[in-house]
Amino acid sequence: MVRPRKGKPMTTDSYRSTGPAGAQCDHRFGDETDALGFGLVPLTQRHCPRNVQMRGGHRIARGESAGHAAVVRAAAPVVSPTKFGRSLMPHVRGTSILHALHHRRRNALASTSAIVALALTAGLWFAGPGRAQETQIIHPGSMAATGFSGTIIPNFDEGLPPGVDPVDETFIDLDRATLRVFDVNALGGPPSGQLVYTPQPFEVMAGQIGQVFGLAYDDGVRDGISSGVPNLYAAASSLHGVRIVTPDEDDDGRPERQRRGAEGATFMEGQFAEENGGGPGTIWKIDGLTGQVSLFADIDSNSGPGIGNVAFDKAHRQFFASDLDTGLIHRIGADGALIDIFDHGVAGRPARGLDAVADDGAVMDIEGAAFDSEDPDTWGYTQDERRVWGVQVHGGRLYYAVGEKAEIWSVGIARDGTFAADPRWELTVAAPEELAVTDIAFDTRGFMYLAQRGEIDNRYDYSRFADSGDGVVLRYWRESPDDPATESIWVEAPEEYAVGFPEGHRQSAGGIDLQYGYDAQGFINTNACADTLVKTGDKLRDNPALEEQLIPGGPLAVHGVQITPTPLVRPKNEPPFGSWFVDFDGFFEDPEVEGHVGDVEVWRPCEGRAGYYEPVPGGGYPPPIWPPIFPQPGDDIPPCIDLDAVEYFCTPAGLEADLYVRDVAGIGGDTIKADSRTPGIGVSPLQQTQPAGAPFTLGITGHFPGENVDVGLCFYRQADAERGGYYPCCKVTVTLETPPASCAP
Repeated sequence: MVRPRKGKPMTTDSYRSTGPAGAQCDHRFGDETDALGFGLVPLTQRHCPRNVQMRGGHRIARGESAGHAAVVRAAAPVVSPTKFGRSLMPHVRGTSILHALHHRRRNALASTSAIVALALTAGLWFAGPGRAQETQIIHPGSMAATGFSGTIIPNFDEGLPPGVDPVDETFIDLDRATLRVFDVNALGGPPSGQLVYTPQPFEVMAGQIGQVFGLAYDDGVRDGISSGVPNLYAAASSLHGVRIVTPDEDDDGRPERQRRGAEGATFMEGQFAEENGGGPGTIWKIDGLTGQVSLFADIDSNSGPGIGNVAFDKAHRQFFASDLDTGLIHRIGADGALIDIFDHGVAGRPARGLDAVADDGAVMDIEGAAFDSEDPDTWGYTQDERRVWGVQVHGGRLYYAVGEKAEIWSVGIARDGTFAADPRWELTVAAPEELAVTDIAFDTRGFMYLAQRGEIDNRYDYSRFADSGDGVVLRYWRESPDDPATESIWVEAPEEYAVGFPEGHRQSAGGIDLQYGYDAQGFINTNACADTLVKTGDKLRDNPALEEQLIPGGPLAVHGVQITPTPLVRPKNEPPFGSWFVDFDGFFEDPEVEGHVGDVEVWRPCEGRAGYYEPVPGGGYPPPIWPPIFPQPGDDIPPCIDLDAVEYFCTPAGLEADLYVRDVAGIGGDTIKADSRTPGIGVSPLQQTQPAGAPFTLGITGHFPGENVDVGLCFYRQADAERGGYYPCCKVTVTLETPPASCAP
């Protein structure tokens, strides 16, 4: 039985403080200059005066939570939460839990020489010409990222009664961003492990969409016409914690925070933006032209776990979203309507001989005594065996990650966009730790990239939402030829990327995507479709043993995105001085927090991008050469076979293309003969037989990346050929648009 969502949470309008004039404190860099005229860039940011008390071995400042500051400040201009995001950085940035020794160690490094060195390099990672925000917020290469919005103590200027724990009075900051869109077209120079400057990002606040994780872009089609500018979609999530409140009991103008379920409990304002009509199953839409924010779709049966991730299917103009409450994958139309579902636990597992596992019906009951905000086992997640996390569309199939053991599966997408009845296990992730794969990406060469996120660890004091330091980013490719001794068609041992400077270099926060390449000066090259990898991570530049090398490149407390050329797999980029780094919120006082960043997604339109239908120029396919047994068809009769999809893979043997054949004429064929009709280019094998539903795999050699290759196909039944004599063969010529990337190492 699904428990309905509770009523609207208490609003914070009644207890949001504007604070006295001048009470706000800006923790960003100042405008001071040194004797040489360079802007001073302090290693330790300025702090507001505040009273500090000791608790639990940590320094907790009045006016801040243990995770993010809640310093009193003038109220930010209110932006209509259902209308527009904004292109401004938040007014203040607070600190996390800071150990006194940690501060002393870093402050000691702020010598005159270090400051001068930073001033000389500031142009690479902070200073830069201002750029007015254009109406259009998304451009080729735009990088969107999600993260926790931070906290605030409302009405802090009125003081707290003696004996009151400030953490109990700390709430989500509604005027800070949970989604930012970065312009990363110019990174200031070659990668050297430095923090890079980006213009002010476009922002969407927690008060508008709550806490979100998964991201996806659409194709920018508006009213049936391509605008060339996509919209961005963000999915509600519990991966940045779950916080609940009950009505105000002590007349301080603030609701009461609760660790455990309690009668009358509601989600804290800013958790799922229920005040704007949202909920834990909501997907929000951000218009790429105007920045307008609206509710796109809602899986209203989701009781609180939220959505694992979301993916867009360009071929059918639809979305797929994984539901952490039920384990279902929802198919959603371009209009936001829920169409149908795929149940991996029931329909997927048996395809590998595993027992079907139906949802156990558990829900997140925040009014029940069993609910514990620090114990995700009480949050109503479906069983691990059917829990779907990351999802991605590639080559006419939906790939998805299941459970903390991290199995990658796929299911076909039929020509009409429905789920095909062909789920298949692809691989079980070979990683040091069994952790959920929360994001999947494919490049134009068919390489598959996977990002793990640490185990959920929601702290009441907001300091940690995931256990950092074990999550890895991996790259898989297809075996060629397929090794019959291995169960998977993918290689057994993937390549790994070094993420972050902390020892182990496994700081993945679970977001990943491909980005265009960059030239030697750090300028984006849109002709290089997928030459860099972007991945989210925690504590990305924090390594005491490397501080002297890292400090010239900027602050060390960076939680955000690492940008790395795709060839730099370990050990080539270990530690990752061959990468650039972007901080999620532009403040650097939170070295101890974990799990505060989420997903990342890049809008990267590329010609010849793998994974989409491959039409012949001019539309359709050339008329087939029909065998004599068939009557000559009229112009209105379609070819006897068609291609549902073409999927490309780079393998050790070179480029391979999987052809998914649709038997239009009902021949019942299982075999093809293939030959190249493009001079100088070869395809192999010349003949192959496959079981029904399986793709035909062709190797392609002698072509230039991105070149069109005409392939002649003869489709027939092998049993007919073995009988001897004449047998019917459907002959067509198809054009394959090879990926623009070379398979050469």
